Amino acid sequence: MTRFLLRRLGQSLVALFGVMTLVFFIQRLTGDPTYLLVPETATQEDIEAMRHALGLDRALVVQYLDFLWNTLHLDFGKSFIQNVSVTTIIASRLPYTLQLAGGALVVAVAIGIPVGLLLGLARKQRWTNGLMGIVLAAQSMPTFWSGILMILFFGVWLGWLPPSGSGTLSHMIMPSVALGLLSMATYARIMRSSVLEELSKDYVRSARARGVGTSRLVTHHLLRNSAIPVISITALEISQLLAGAVIVETVFAWPGLGLLTVQSVVSRDFVVVQGVVLLGALVTILMNFFADVLYSLVDPRIRLGGADG
Repeated sequence: MTRFLLRRLGQSLVALFGVMTLVFFIQRLTGDPTYLLVPETATQEDIEAMRHALGLDRALVVQYLDFLWNTLHLDFGKSFIQNVSVTTIIASRLPYTLQLAGGALVVAVAIGIPVGLLLGLARKQRWTNGLMGIVLAAQSMPTFWSGILMILFFGVWLGWLPPSGSGTLSHMIMPSVALGLLSMATYARIMRSSVLEELSKDYVRSARARGVGTSRLVTHHLLRNSAIPVISITALEISQLLAGAVIVETVFAWPGLGLLTVQSVVSRDFVVVQGVVLLGALVTILMNFFADVLYSLVDPRIRLGGADG
């Protein structure tokens, strides 16, 4: 187990280093941000002074090594635009993204698991084909498109919910549903497959032969055993929700890290983009690491395979 953990930890560190390198160099390909920060009447001397103040006049390799060194010391620098530390900016936006991801996870679990359970139990009923079609449609629908449809229908035509912004529970409903749709479909499909697998096992047939009712069979045996694969993918779904927040926050003008990322990319605020992407990568890598560990505990063959490979 120790060898397996060290192997996965080493892979995680390599992945994090790769993300740091890519986000640093790809941003520099978009152009010099200095021209966006000086007034139109600025002289060449003013532009050079701004570039020197931001440290952009140094060699690219020197900037990269400084970025790595400062990141190792948890120093993410100051925003080019706001002149505020990136840590402070992220700390002010992070609660909004966590709030949205939490709402989306509640939507996904509260709808996805019962729907998956129902699809598995009533697999021979014709109406399950229609319900499965809805699940597949939810999984196939782009997040930005479902978000725009909800804004038009519930926000503009019916006027039931605020189409954008934050502050109240009603502001959270549409972004949470839009962000949680994909995860809801994932939970439903995995729960359905798990239920079908459990129904074919001997203990279910034995329980039915003893006259155990369907409700007792579901609550005392089937639900607990079928939920194991669902629980193990939750770590991955959380990272997916955080990644998907970039699109949903932009569509609904939700003031979280996703909207901050888009605004920073447009204004070429390199240090803020680096900080947000690094945080997102760190969360995703950690969630995948925990998922691998969880998988290995549930199925030791994964741990043995990793050690042997």
